Amino acid sequence: MTDFRQFVPRHRFQPTLAFSPDGARIAYSSNESGQFDLWVTGLDGSARRLTGFADRAVRDIAWSPDGTRIAFTADRQGNEQHQVFLVAPGDGGDGAGDPEPVRLTDVDDRQHYLADGPWTPDGATLVYTGNDRDERCHDVLVHDLASGDVRRVEVPPGMWRASTLSPDGTRLLVLELRGNTDGDAHVLNLTAPEAGLRRVTVNDGPTTHWGGPWTADSTAFHDRTDGGGEFTRVRLVDTTNATNGTGGAATDVLAPEWDVEAFLTSRDGRTMVWAVNEGGVSRLHARRDGEPLTMPAMPDGVVQAITLSADGDRVALVLATPVRPSELAVVDLAAGEFRYLTDSRPPALTTGGNGAGGVEPELVSYPTHDGRDVPAWLYRPRGDGPFPFLLSVHGGPEAQERPIYAYAGLYQFLLANGVGVLAPNIRGSNGYGRAYQELIHRDWGGDELRDLEHAALYLRGRDDVDADRLAVFGGSFGGFAALSCVSRLPRYWAAGVSVVGPSNLVTVARSVPPSWRPMMAAWIGDPDTEADFLTSRSPVTYAGDIVAPLMIVQGANDPRVVKAESDQIVEALRARGVEVRYDVYEDEGHGFTKRENEITALGDIGAFLLGHLTPAGARTTPPRTASAAPSRP
Repeated sequence: MTDFRQFVPRHRFQPTLAFSPDGARIAYSSNESGQFDLWVTGLDGSARRLTGFADRAVRDIAWSPDGTRIAFTADRQGNEQHQVFLVAPGDGGDGAGDPEPVRLTDVDDRQHYLADGPWTPDGATLVYTGNDRDERCHDVLVHDLASGDVRRVEVPPGMWRASTLSPDGTRLLVLELRGNTDGDAHVLNLTAPEAGLRRVTVNDGPTTHWGGPWTADSTAFHDRTDGGGEFTRVRLVDTTNATNGTGGAATDVLAPEWDVEAFLTSRDGRTMVWAVNEGGVSRLHARRDGEPLTMPAMPDGVVQAITLSADGDRVALVLATPVRPSELAVVDLAAGEFRYLTDSRPPALTTGGNGAGGVEPELVSYPTHDGRDVPAWLYRPRGDGPFPFLLSVHGGPEAQERPIYAYAGLYQFLLANGVGVLAPNIRGSNGYGRAYQELIHRDWGGDELRDLEHAALYLRGRDDVDADRLAVFGGSFGGFAALSCVSRLPRYWAAGVSVVGPSNLVTVARSVPPSWRPMMAAWIGDPDTEADFLTSRSPVTYAGDIVAPLMIVQGANDPRVVKAESDQIVEALRARGVEVRYDVYEDEGHGFTKRENEITALGDIGAFLLGHLTPAGARTTPPRTASAAPSRP
């Protein structure tokens, strides 16, 4: 048997990167220190840590135009109440004597988000959004760093995000997000903010608009949108003559038959770089002066963060593959070279043993109840089988299972111990067109649960699967799905694991952050007028039918799926005497920010699954230390 810690990456990354203005250094967020701190590395991989937080996680990063400061956001213990900081990056050494970060925002229980490229060209002003005035409203805040004055542009309740600044610093793109498949882009004139926001995208039905870089002359911006089609394309939107309500003239720049998941341009606009999600794998492309650039060979995987140097010569990215954890890498466009700057591979992937090299997944599909084919990634253990299998359900639900080194090595750990994994992209997953994604709207616990039942039937029909040893696992929406499976499809499962999963759609719809509430009725259902419908789709309603042993993991500071969601179903199960393990992490939120907590939780999940799927599984993970132990209510 193998130890889960042998599969844990040496460090993990947040999905944020920033080049220094001269392209010589890259800022990133890594948990190598135990927390997600701010780091800076040269192109030779020589890294140094700029922050030493005990309880904060760095979430977003932006380098100033003159290279003397880095703006970043950080929250405390996973509470998602992001605050804005500034720090000097220094110019080398071990960080001794570097100045401490300066906090710019001062309301602890409110959220702040940096714009995408939040600095004005002179570096005098920083732009972000914040709900410090009203927790329902993410106002646009324009912060003069010399005087400390903050100009505020108030917005209505809902989810608003500052996007990109025009190169001349006069206009800001602001996104209004009414849902995962509905929004608009607005322009704010920073020379006359009192004029308010002017909508510049056409609103003739639900459409996504993600905004993007402006043209060098500041007259138009690149919009990632699914307007006019099933997949996310890039359109150039001219804002010169756009009037509020009619939108600007738009022309296609890129329109592949898959989603464009990232699009960047150099400062002069001559170089374009973009990534396309082709069936879950990221494909990188580039043009210079309209001509395609030859890209170097890269491992098949997923681009989790990307940035382009101002001169357009280098691309930095966080790249993950199924058999190598997330790594910081750089693509030299001029030389046509790709190379890793970090090596976070754990011992199990480098020193031999059952996990050496890892297992690549196979892209499969299975038929579901209404004739659709559901795509899925199948990870099969080495050997002959038949094997126990885990059905792993991604979160979102409008996210996508993709070929990465998932859950800090949990998949590869299970595979090395003879347990396979099937990770489907059930209806509601993005990456397969807008229509497929929207099938989840107002149908949580509906047809997607039937997709999961057909996943279990697919596994039971395979000769290499032990049909009596299936488990289900997921986090967030995936946790809801796991709870739905064990409560409403109880005959299929030998065990289940839910991490920060909602158990009651009525209460979760009422307890989400205030800025989310306008979208909840269209996304899940209205808890005030449709309580009976939501109750009929809630796992807690069927808690009396759960028979499989269950493990539930919860962050006490979770603002999205509050602790009461897990408390409800645990209480119902314990009242019936059903085996349920309940681990609460008092210093975490919707996921993990502390490296040791994540290792402990995932190691315990792995041991729990092996303990119920393999005879000797409970002996594979050593006892935790007292300092890492979660509470057991």
